Amino acid sequence: MIIVTGGAGFIGSNLVAALEARGESDIIVVDRFGGDDKWRNLAKRDLAEIVAPEAVFNLIESHRHEIDMIFHMGAISTTTERDVDLVLANNWRTSVAIWEQAARHGLRLVYASSAATYGDGSHGFDDDPSPAALARLVPLNPYAWSKHLFDRRVARAFRRGESLPEQWAGLKFFNVFGPNELHKGAQMSVVPQFHRQIAELGSARLFKSHRHGFADGGQRRDFIHVDDVVDVMLWLYDNPGVNGLFNVGTGDARSFLDLAHAVFNAMGREPAIEFVDMPETLRDRYQYFTEARMQRLRAAGFTRPFMNLEQGVSDYVTRYLGAPDPYK
Repeated sequence: MIIVTGGAGFIGSNLVAALEARGESDIIVVDRFGGDDKWRNLAKRDLAEIVAPEAVFNLIESHRHEIDMIFHMGAISTTTERDVDLVLANNWRTSVAIWEQAARHGLRLVYASSAATYGDGSHGFDDDPSPAALARLVPLNPYAWSKHLFDRRVARAFRRGESLPEQWAGLKFFNVFGPNELHKGAQMSVVPQFHRQIAELGSARLFKSHRHGFADGGQRRDFIHVDDVVDVMLWLYDNPGVNGLFNVGTGDARSFLDLAHAVFNAMGREPAIEFVDMPETLRDRYQYFTEARMQRLRAAGFTRPFMNLEQGVSDYVTRYLGAPDPYK
């Protein structure tokens, strides 16, 4: 049995699809759907069960002898969410409780952290799991803080010699894009946003720079296709001896202008870029540069190459965004 919390979400549903493609037949999704089209992310899947998030602890307890892996992807991932109590309840306390159950019963656990924990990047993007290194990071929003709190909780458990899950890995996802993110609305990656702008207006809007040293559209991020993210999780599933906190990015930062050009090219359009002012509410919390340091994951044994930006965008646009059915 494999449990995927947040299994109807963006990364979670792609993981579920990959597990099913590998022949896994006992997959339980833990998620909440609401009234939008999030259900379509799982419409093609054959699932053993779908469980509401509040029932996850009873699920783990009652099936503890049958569980092969818990992939904990569930969280409030909206970086603009201002209800801190709500974020902490979902992202921090739920994660701690699942961790403690996994440790108590000797279960395997892979959980989603985030590159947002690095804040403005002034302390670099090294996935050093030591308490001292983690203490230097300053997240910029409640979502990032909740993920950082849990990374530090895990580091403290390791340092104190507490009981640990049989396998544990935290994954600091960088800027992930790919199919099954349309339900995220304004929080989806810029690839479908650019695709929609180009299809409707013939042009793409990029933020002007409000920081010296960065040209308009020259803000750089580590963009990674969701298939590459899933490959890392499947590799961890196949390698139960690997534990740790790992960055999951390409290790190659590219500009938003590069990304826009890749979308235009995939759509067969000539680039037409409009630069707009960044909202003032974002300016003091905006990451101008992210780039994953990937040495730790590579040293742990993950050797598969990642798609470059142009390959990933072309795959996403041609196979999904430009298709009648955009869902995996």
